[in-house]
Amino acid sequence: VYAAYGGIYVVTALVWLRLVDGVKLSALDWLGASITLLGMVIIVLGWR
Repeated sequence: VYAAYGGIYVVTALVWLRLVDGVKLSALDWLGASITLLGMVIIVLGWR
């Protein structure tokens, strides 16, 4: 549950930066988010 919450938090933060604050996200921002989401998926699917 906490892994899913963390993944959603990261995505929400990046979307907020882009849409509300107008920050142009770099490739490293997207790479970090992808690694975080991959970790979230591994943890969540590991429970099954």
